[in-house]
Amino acid sequence: MPADRFVDQLNAQIGNELAAHNQYLACAVHYDALTMPRMAAFFYGQALEERGHAMMMIQYLLDTDADVVIPGVEAPQPTFDDVVAPVQLALEQERRVTDQINALVRIAREESDFASEQFMQWFIKEQVEEVATMNDLLAVVLRARADLEDIEEYVAREQSPGSDDPMAPRSAGA
Repeated sequence: MPADRFVDQLNAQIGNELAAHNQYLACAVHYDALTMPRMAAFFYGQALEERGHAMMMIQYLLDTDADVVIPGVEAPQPTFDDVVAPVQLALEQERRVTDQINALVRIAREESDFASEQFMQWFIKEQVEEVATMNDLLAVVLRARADLEDIEEYVAREQSPGSDDPMAPRSAGA
């Protein structure tokens, strides 16, 4: 069974992932309302990915006979001033999640909880990709903020959905 400290923090992280899911939904709705279907689809996909991360964490706790506690989450920021603000928020969110993931690894290591540390390795790799993706998207949106079609074209060209990662942890309900 994982260390109690790790379990408590992983349960909190489930809430963080679900909050990220909700925030990405709000971003997607913003772009949908602007008739930017590719940006909307990108953020709807990001929302599903964050929900998937929460489900992976739930499955790990179930697999290790640890208590699963689904925490409540605050409402997401519902509106944005322009096309740049949601991407800026997303980058800040991904950086914050990276810090949270690193803290979970640190706890597992301090507790000599090797299975939990190993479980978190995939999330470390995932966060590197997420921050890089949002950094690139922010650069494009800042540069092309006056030309929504350029933004849509970039997303269509560069942000195509990836294939399932065979190294990803199993998800609850899958």
